[in-house]
Amino acid sequence: MRPSPETVLVITSVEDATANLVIEVLNERQARVVRADPADIGAGLMFSAAIDDRGEWAGRLRTASRDIALAEVGAVYYRRPNPYSVRFAHLPAQQSTFATAEAQHGLGGILRTLHGATYVSHPAAINRADYKVAQLRTAARLGLSIPLSLITNDLEQARKFAAEHGPIIYKSFRGVPPSPEGRVAIWTQRVTSEDLDDSVSVTAHLFQQEVRKVADARVTVIGRRVFASRITTPDGALDWRSGDWEQLTHDPIEVPEPIRNALHAYLDYFGLMFGAFDFALEAGGKWIFIECNPNGQWGWLPDSDAMAHALADLLLERWWS
Repeated sequence: MRPSPETVLVITSVEDATANLVIEVLNERQARVVRADPADIGAGLMFSAAIDDRGEWAGRLRTASRDIALAEVGAVYYRRPNPYSVRFAHLPAQQSTFATAEAQHGLGGILRTLHGATYVSHPAAINRADYKVAQLRTAARLGLSIPLSLITNDLEQARKFAAEHGPIIYKSFRGVPPSPEGRVAIWTQRVTSEDLDDSVSVTAHLFQQEVRKVADARVTVIGRRVFASRITTPDGALDWRSGDWEQLTHDPIEVPEPIRNALHAYLDYFGLMFGAFDFALEAGGKWIFIECNPNGQWGWLPDSDAMAHALADLLLERWWS
């Protein structure tokens, strides 16, 4: 007989403070929670799974503190695990690449296909929605206003875009990966034709016409629930993330119904259960879609407690009693 689901599997790193907020709520509701980081594969994370002719897994997952049957998992909260490659960084390059790929396709394959489990959100959906190019195209097709954008490595085209649509901004697609010296951020920044040189050809760049904004909005959608804050910086910074977060002003803001509907359609299109949307707000009240982080941070927002409960509701609603 198949075991009854009784466990929420939280896939994330031990440093993930945002996930802790949801885990606390799940513990309050007496749901069983297992936290696992796939990069711990080895003595700290053991697994065994057999698949039958019906395509169902029978097996177990064991962390340093938990031992569960895979069939007991009723929901998966997929947050921010460390890359598999971290576990094998000490190996020679060829061996590291091989071991990383095997772990991704083996353990990762199991964790992506737990039968009947609710995923918030499924890693395949998160990955699909993580491309800014796809985000902009989808948002525009759903009726949201977006900045005029150019993705290119062609210097001539970049300079032409700056000349015709300036002032323009540059923003990175993914940011700078961490290094032994620490994290380095590339904030959204203004650029001119004179700033552009042959280095543009080295890789892809995202240039956009600058939005003349008066504030920003962070809209967090969890299932069908919508949480929104108007964010104002004391110095009117181009990128609110670049300053002192303690100086940011957060005010509740009502999201216009057409935008709410478009955001739900956006999540449905990508198969997501969660989205952290960023908008620029113009003086006339127009909302300009900037991006959506399909697995964004929210623990720093004023209504984070309500968001943690909304996520717990979403994880438990189909199977927990």
